[in-house]
Amino acid sequence: MNNLNIDKFDKPSACVDNLHIQLKNAVIMMIDDEPILMEILQSFLEDEGYQNFINIEDSTLAMEKLKLNPPDILLLDLKMPIVNGFEILREVRSHELLKRIPVIVLTSASDAATKLKALELGATDFLAKPIDASELALRLRNTLTVKAYQDQLAFYDSLTGLPNRARFMDRLDWALMNAIRYKDSVAVMNLSVDRFKEINDTLGPKSGDLLLQQIADRLSGAVRFTDVISHTGRDDLWLNIARLSGDEFSILLPGGAAAEDSAYIAERLLGVMKGVFVINGHDVFVTASIGIAVYPDDAETTDSLMKNTSAATEFAKHKGRDNYQFYSKDINNKAKERLQMESELRRAIDLQEFVVHYQPKINTKTNQVMGMEALVRWQHPEKGLLSPFHFIDIAEKSGLIPGIGEWVIHEACRQNKVWQDQGLGDLKISVNVSPQQFIAKHIDRTMAAALSSGMDMKYLTIEITEGMLMGDEERAIDVMKGIRKQGPKLSIDDFGTGYSSLSYLKRFPLNELKIDRAFIIDVPTKREDCAIVRAIVAMAHSLELSVVAEGIENSEQLAFLEGIGCDVIQGFYFSKPLPADEFEQYVLARNKTRCVG
Repeated sequence: MNNLNIDKFDKPSACVDNLHIQLKNAVIMMIDDEPILMEILQSFLEDEGYQNFINIEDSTLAMEKLKLNPPDILLLDLKMPIVNGFEILREVRSHELLKRIPVIVLTSASDAATKLKALELGATDFLAKPIDASELALRLRNTLTVKAYQDQLAFYDSLTGLPNRARFMDRLDWALMNAIRYKDSVAVMNLSVDRFKEINDTLGPKSGDLLLQQIADRLSGAVRFTDVISHTGRDDLWLNIARLSGDEFSILLPGGAAAEDSAYIAERLLGVMKGVFVINGHDVFVTASIGIAVYPDDAETTDSLMKNTSAATEFAKHKGRDNYQFYSKDINNKAKERLQMESELRRAIDLQEFVVHYQPKINTKTNQVMGMEALVRWQHPEKGLLSPFHFIDIAEKSGLIPGIGEWVIHEACRQNKVWQDQGLGDLKISVNVSPQQFIAKHIDRTMAAALSSGMDMKYLTIEITEGMLMGDEERAIDVMKGIRKQGPKLSIDDFGTGYSSLSYLKRFPLNELKIDRAFIIDVPTKREDCAIVRAIVAMAHSLELSVVAEGIENSEQLAFLEGIGCDVIQGFYFSKPLPADEFEQYVLARNKTRCVG
């Protein structure tokens, strides 16, 4: 439930100065069988600065919409066919999660009986039809203001400024309802300050309160940091921290990879708790124990989820404190395995355990190797050679991928420069750039790594995915133009699996597109796939783009692609990705050249 979204402030006390701004963010739901009236009212309220509206003409859908998207305030017509406003008001006030929503009744009736009945059912205020716009604005502002302060008193902890248990449980109820509806997951983390009672008894209750305030600030700040956001993809986690009671804090993680996200966040929180706290001139050191339970694996109700989270916290304390534990042993083990892998990845960067393999790219006209795609591998000291399948996802979530990507592009370009100097040919090298590398603060470092190799950048092709171009298209174009100015060409990787829009092929400064192997697998046997591939090649050539097909596994696929004019092909039919020395021998044999170096 929104509770006026007042918790968007850093601290609830901020609403004294910012309340008039925050009120404009309120979600306003109107239920009325007169759509023209709703349009007029919305237009007026938009002029007043309000921006979030849900309009419902069919009153039979009202409760379903209310449960799915609970508003901050409801404007309710009384006289509607099939389901009238009285019935909706009765249901709203009897629903545990909706009963606190203020309801302004819209009515053309002037008799006392109608108003009395609406008041008995829980109406907050009245507006007589026809609606006076100025009066509507005043009633709306006053009602929302009262709600905001009521929410602050009812749902926030006066000591720390964080949401309290009531607010947290309210959110958890809604999170579980949505998880059930969308078959999603929800995680609850419970953080207990280790030996808080000893500190409280030694330094006194006032010092204990100061410590709790500093802990609350530190926890809120911890989940704002970009490294946590890069793990989870969430930039509003701080909104879901609550102080339940005493020295207990909780975090709600609705949706997504809840168990995995909570493991990363738990690590972060344990880390920030270890810094010194200065309380009335005393240096205080504390640790925390964190318990985590996940719906639906560990529990299916609010009460059982909270109970199991507490049990996991107690287990963490028994394990020696200053650690986190999942209620589920399997999830616990998997989360720790991933964190262990992240730790090993960090070490691998320092120890340079990565290697680059090269998959040949064949020119269909000359049948010779014209270049290669650089693909990273991890030479794990215990597990052997690992493909990206085993570690790229973790590298992305841990924010390590830009560093790995910079090393790969430097090494690939450096190696290609060596081959060129040896006379292997003017081979072109393709390197995939991750979405994290494509943002402004990383792309400059990526390009600097490539340039430091000494290779002429005209031999470099940077591959990006379709999804990286969507959203802020102007920014993407600026980044791509910046890359092109330094010499490299640009290629769209896995074309056909995303937006595949002709408009972006025209807008973006591209040189090449790469047809995803999913379309190649069934050619030439499937007519539909043949038609798609043929159309992609024709479209690309009409835009003066080169076409690469990947995933070639047999001679029939090769013959088809050569027949429709595909420019470059790669796949296991020619060669798997090879270590540098084997790739060199492959090129020498296929291109029948001699190394002069």
